[in-house]
Amino acid sequence: MTEQQPTPPNTSFQIRLPLLFAVTLAIGMFIGQKLPHYDRDITLFSRDASAGANGTVDEVLRYVEAQYVDTVDMAALKTQTLDFLLHELDPHSVYITPEEASAVEDDLKGEFVGIGVEFITVDDTIQVVTPLVGGPSETAGLLAGDKVIAINDAVVAGVKIDNGKVFNKLRGAKGTPVQLAILRGREKDVRNFTIVRDVIPVKSVDVAYMLDATTGYIKVNRFSAKTQQEFMEKLRTLTEEGKMQNLVLDLRGNPGGYIDAATELLSQLFANEKLLVYTKDREGERYEYKSSGRAQFNVQNIAVLIDEGSASASEIVAGAIQDWDRGWIIGRRSFGKGLVQNQYPLSDGGELRLTTARYYTPSGRSIQRAYKHNADYEREAEHRLSDGELSGLANIKLADSTKYYTGQGRVVYGGGGIIPDIFVPLDTAHTSTYFLALRGYLPQFVARWMESHDRSVFPADL
Repeated sequence: MTEQQPTPPNTSFQIRLPLLFAVTLAIGMFIGQKLPHYDRDITLFSRDASAGANGTVDEVLRYVEAQYVDTVDMAALKTQTLDFLLHELDPHSVYITPEEASAVEDDLKGEFVGIGVEFITVDDTIQVVTPLVGGPSETAGLLAGDKVIAINDAVVAGVKIDNGKVFNKLRGAKGTPVQLAILRGREKDVRNFTIVRDVIPVKSVDVAYMLDATTGYIKVNRFSAKTQQEFMEKLRTLTEEGKMQNLVLDLRGNPGGYIDAATELLSQLFANEKLLVYTKDREGERYEYKSSGRAQFNVQNIAVLIDEGSASASEIVAGAIQDWDRGWIIGRRSFGKGLVQNQYPLSDGGELRLTTARYYTPSGRSIQRAYKHNADYEREAEHRLSDGELSGLANIKLADSTKYYTGQGRVVYGGGGIIPDIFVPLDTAHTSTYFLALRGYLPQFVARWMESHDRSVFPADL
């Protein structure tokens, strides 16, 4: 191609140039508005193309959102992508959506802000089971059996509302009001209540009482940020008022929680400094948790109740008690979770719960079950029932035959939960097809029955 010689300036062209530029810019903006758009804030991984596979996954999601032939729920697709990715790691590394994060945090924090009421759905209508003692709903005058017709002028009866949406409507900032339209009993007129949201405690210690003259019983349902405080209050009451010497600690069905809460509780059960549990990360770095050696109460004999629903922090407690021969473990083999997770906040408001270490009991046991096949891992309860393990100690299959020794030389095993010292079989009535089929209908049946009968014949505490 022949190079052109420069031409002298064109005065008319210079005059028209700004106008031409303005027209071009306007046309570009118009075309840009007609092109498909996508939200650039949706980011799963680095936007840097040099980030390799990470950047590729992000790119694919962006192309799907911008160009895919059908409308796509990108939030759901993002969640599914993350779930699949984490599923390849271990069963306890999970993505927590922004909607779920608040509920998870409240559960472990030991409190939430709301109106303080338990409810069920009966015939597509929200019905109060009980207002929590001392909570805003009780103060406002709500009663068990009240039907919620509307929340803040939005009708919630007969519209197939799910529990998640109910929680979102009832929870909120402390001090803010909630308007409820209530239908009570056989009354035809709706009652209106204004309830001011407040902090509602989520108790991790269900009950505590004396079994006999010297033995106390405490049921812990989870290990939250407030478990130690609650446990100490109950322990003090039983020891000082009930003259408790021995303790039955019920951890059946306790799914775990904070490792610190478990070790703080254990510190009250060991008079001397003892190794309670230790963790190891992928670099092999070891971190030890020890009892403080400052137990405030003289608890003598201890029995810990566990079952197939006792996991994580519950197993840390049971493992320490067993390995140091501090007490007896009674029940059935525990769940078998020996992994430690850290929780990381994400830019979308969700959270990543990622396994960062394994924990070991004082004797060196890892009680984590194998999880190569996650589907089998999640159906462990079914396998134990079909294998007969829940009805007989001899049916327990050891995943790891390595022998570990307690402080007094007793042999214990790892590789799949804490095996109890004293086995208690499952009540098979609870596993019958008839019982399982009816159990889900019982709360609704009771609610309907109470509504159709005169409340004046019921005891005052019902």
